[in-house]
Amino acid sequence: MAQSQTRSTAQFETVTAANAAVGGKADSDKCELASPLPPTGDFMHLLGDEDRQIIHRLCTEPVPHMDHPELHRAKADVELFGVVAKLVSSDASRFNEPEEIVAGRISPATRAPTLTGQQEKQLFLRLNLTRMKIGAILERYAGRPLTPKAARTLIAWGHWELKVRAQIVELNMPLVLAMAKRTRLSNVDFNEMISEGNMALLRSVDKFDCGRGFKFSTYSCRAILKSFSRVAMKTSRYRGTFPVEYDPSIEKSDHVESQRARVESDCISELKDIIAANAASLSDVEKTVILERFALAPKPSEVPTPKTLEQVGTIIGVTKERVRQIQNKALKKIRHALETGYLAAS
Repeated sequence: MAQSQTRSTAQFETVTAANAAVGGKADSDKCELASPLPPTGDFMHLLGDEDRQIIHRLCTEPVPHMDHPELHRAKADVELFGVVAKLVSSDASRFNEPEEIVAGRISPATRAPTLTGQQEKQLFLRLNLTRMKIGAILERYAGRPLTPKAARTLIAWGHWELKVRAQIVELNMPLVLAMAKRTRLSNVDFNEMISEGNMALLRSVDKFDCGRGFKFSTYSCRAILKSFSRVAMKTSRYRGTFPVEYDPSIEKSDHVESQRARVESDCISELKDIIAANAASLSDVEKTVILERFALAPKPSEVPTPKTLEQVGTIIGVTKERVRQIQNKALKKIRHALETGYLAAS
C-alpha cells in the first residue's frame, strides 16, 4: 500500500513538472511579433459584436498551443473535427459544425459523462489545432492589415477554439467541486474556493499537454488544490488584519451631524439671550419682527410656527416689503453681536 502511494505521488510530481516545463518552453518560444491590424474599409462594421470581440482578442492576446505530431497531418481538421475547415460561403465567418465528441450540452442538472482517454486526447488536439491555425494566420499578417478572407478564417477558427475550450471546461468542472468538498477549509468561504478552483481549471486547460500520455484530471487536480492553498493563505492574512467581518453600522459615524446640531442649538440659545438682553441694540419694531418671523417667543400653549412677511406686516401695520427690509437690518445687527460674542469665544 505504501509503495502504491509512493508511485502515485511520484507520477503526480512527474506529470506536473513535465507539463510545467512544456508550458514554460511554449512561452519562451513565442516570438515578439507585431500584432496584425484590422482589415481596412467597412469590413469591421459589417461584423457582429461577437465576431468583433473574437478578432480583437486574438489580435491582442497571445494564443499559445501545445504541439503534437497529429496536428501537422495533411487532413488534421477532417480527422479531428470530422469536417473540412472551410468557410460556409465567401462572405461568412463560420466553418461547418464539427462532429460532437460528447452529444448535447452539459447542464448543472445532469452528470457530466466520463471521457475515455481517446476522447479526451481528441478534445485537446482539437483545441491545439485551432490555436495552431490561429497562430499561423497571426504570424502571416504580423504588422499589416488582415485581408477580409483571412479575417473571416481567423474568426471561424476562433469560434471553434471557444467551443472546444468551453466543452473541456464543462466536462471537468465537477473536479473543482469534488476537490473543494474533499479539502474542507473551515476558514475559507466555499464560494470563493469554487471561484479560485475554476480559474485554476481554466489555466490547466491552456497548459495541459495531451502528448505526455497522462489524464487531464491528474494534472488539473494538483493545480486546483494549489489554488485552494493560495486562497487559504490569503484568507489567513486577511483575518490577521481584520479579525471580524465588516459591519457598515459600526463604520458609520454621526459625529459631524451631532456637532452641527449642537452648534445650532447653542446659537439659538445665544440668539435668544441677545434678543432678551437687547445686546444687538434692536428697536422695538425690529425685535417684534425677529420674534414673530422666526417664532422665538411663542406662547406656552402654542406650537412654534414662523410667520410669513405678510402676516408680520399685518401685526406691525406695514407692507411685507418693509418687513423684509426691517428683518435684514435686524439680522445684520444680530450677526455682528454673535460674531463678537459667542462665535469669537468658541
